Amino acid sequence: MLYRKIAFLLAVCLILAMVPHAVSAESDVPVRIISSAEEIVPASLPYAITGGAIGMDVDAKSAILIDAATGTVLYEKNPHDRLPPASVTKVMTMLLIMEAVDRGQLSLDDKVTISERAASMGGSQMYMEPGEQHTLETLMIGIAIASANDACVAAAEHHSGSVEIFVENMNKRAAELGMKNTHFVNTNGLPVADHYTSAYDIALMSKELVKHEKIRDWFSIWMTNVTVGLPNKKQTELGLTNTNRLIRTYPGANGIKTGFTQEAGYCLSASATRGDLTLIAVIMGSPKSQTRFAEAAKLLDYGFANFDSVKLAEKGEPLGMVVIEKGMPNLINAVAPEDISVLVKKGEKDTVKGELAYKDAIAAPISKGDQVGELVVYQKDAEIARYPIVAEEDVKKASLLQIYLRLLKNLA
Repeated sequence: MLYRKIAFLLAVCLILAMVPHAVSAESDVPVRIISSAEEIVPASLPYAITGGAIGMDVDAKSAILIDAATGTVLYEKNPHDRLPPASVTKVMTMLLIMEAVDRGQLSLDDKVTISERAASMGGSQMYMEPGEQHTLETLMIGIAIASANDACVAAAEHHSGSVEIFVENMNKRAAELGMKNTHFVNTNGLPVADHYTSAYDIALMSKELVKHEKIRDWFSIWMTNVTVGLPNKKQTELGLTNTNRLIRTYPGANGIKTGFTQEAGYCLSASATRGDLTLIAVIMGSPKSQTRFAEAAKLLDYGFANFDSVKLAEKGEPLGMVVIEKGMPNLINAVAPEDISVLVKKGEKDTVKGELAYKDAIAAPISKGDQVGELVVYQKDAEIARYPIVAEEDVKKASLLQIYLRLLKNLA
């Protein structure tokens, strides 16, 4: 009789193991279970923020102000006009390098040999000689602070083998980011036909670039020195001064890139952070250098005065525990794949809440980074956005023996 009872209990447990599992939340975010049939949206939904910048004009051909976390546009003037960007082009050059570093394709400690082509660049430069070597990080600092054209070419050659292939990669990445009014011909923005972008597109690539903490560190340097020249010849200590004067004059400024040519006028992509809110202001075709900085500051002032950011999760932060059917392990963390924030009007931070939503049946096997649910964001009980949440680790399919042993352990 005892054996029959044990066999019956094992059978019941085995049946229970076959049905959908619930979710155990460990965060303060409320949880709801959604049915398998309900679609999970893989990206945030657009939501309205009315900036109300009525009457505000910017002395430039084109301009835009966005929230760096969500991409929400807070102000725009001719945002999609195709214009020459001058050295603001280097935002994409730096982005490709940093993404290659993230993938492990490159290291900032890599030694880069300066080619004849790199050394021949005019305009802003580090005055490097053919044959001398620098770390990739030194070149990136030269680009970030002094807008060095020679460093751009050297870094591009190190990344892709040639400038031409690197430019192809720039245009490919631009298309991936949705930069519909952009075409790059070189890495540094020196005047050339058919090289253009828009204020909106600059904001898109700037938004991606400022995700890299190292970049923000470099952009925040006002002055530094680097040693240039061949070791067996005369070497020089070269002083670099940041071309973005907002770094010194605007509270919270932490980037990004200036640009100027006669054709482009004075251009700027400027970022600043206060609290959890990071804004990006883009100015294209301003008539004077001081005007671009003043107009960017005006846009940033407007943004910080009228908006707040609510951070709901940090990249990699566990948001809850998910039970995986027939998985080994069968209980894993659901995490945020990126920082998750929403933009609200000033004074409305307390009106925002997040709610975790999972499918009611998640079966093994799954891979790290697979979507297991979403964070649904509400403001005043109205849904304003959705963000994916993902598995923290791989989960293999458990064997029958592993399931059996797990059931015995549960019984015990």
